[in-house]
Amino acid sequence: FQIMICTITHHTSIAHSFAIHSTPAKHILRWGLQDLISGIIVLMSMAGYSYDKSTADISADQYHHYKDDVKLMYEMGLDVYRFSIAWPRLIPDGRGEINPKGLEYYNNLIDELIRHGIQPHVTIYHFDLPQSLQDEYNGLLSPRFIDDYTAYAEACFKSFGDRVKHWVTVNEPNIETIGGLDSGVLPPQRCSHPFGNCTRGDSTTEPYIAAHHLLLAHASAVSLYRAKYQATQRGQIGITLLGWWHEPATDSSEDAAAATRMNDFHIGWLVLSLC
Repeated sequence: FQIMICTITHHTSIAHSFAIHSTPAKHILRWGLQDLISGIIVLMSMAGYSYDKSTADISADQYHHYKDDVKLMYEMGLDVYRFSIAWPRLIPDGRGEINPKGLEYYNNLIDELIRHGIQPHVTIYHFDLPQSLQDEYNGLLSPRFIDDYTAYAEACFKSFGDRVKHWVTVNEPNIETIGGLDSGVLPPQRCSHPFGNCTRGDSTTEPYIAAHHLLLAHASAVSLYRAKYQATQRGQIGITLLGWWHEPATDSSEDAAAATRMNDFHIGWLVLSLC
């Protein structure tokens, strides 16, 4: 994981409508696990898979250092901080009661950002499916995911929508499905030969089933927000895709077709569904 921060020296030379922001990879900012008792995330199933067996159990520990982090953002002149709410931190079992410690932390972070004049842009779901839902019905491969996700999204709208005016429903569904269900390098580590080396899965079907359910979950949350919350909360909502781009290596028709095929596979199959 990496943190990507864009800073511009001459802030005044940028149009006023242009927001300078920071977007962290959420896993790297996690708190110490012992300090927030909550549900298990599917990412934890791969803890220790790095070459040195290290984990991110504590990592940058924003749970304890969010005030210092926000102060640094303010000093850097950031207008926006986009962060993710971890589903199992807010609703440990994927559905049901809200975890008061998780609710308190996210409220504190949002309030601290606003006090410093920084807009909170919130991603509702970023690769952090509750392990309980993966165990119960195979997670993204089941249409049951859609209703559970929508209920979780509504909990976010209810809890934070009075202050959060920019929502991302799903972060990079193309990466989660390709990595988790095609190559198997991400949870839930499902794939088939020759695309990856997994003990279970089908790379020819499962990425597309999961992406279909993610898109339906996105549509469900957007419809709910527009029908029930947008008029009073006056926010915006959308989705984030990772946009690879491939150019032909030569002018040959074969290379042109290959570039188109790669663009369609990495992003087109999702973008066209959203249009």
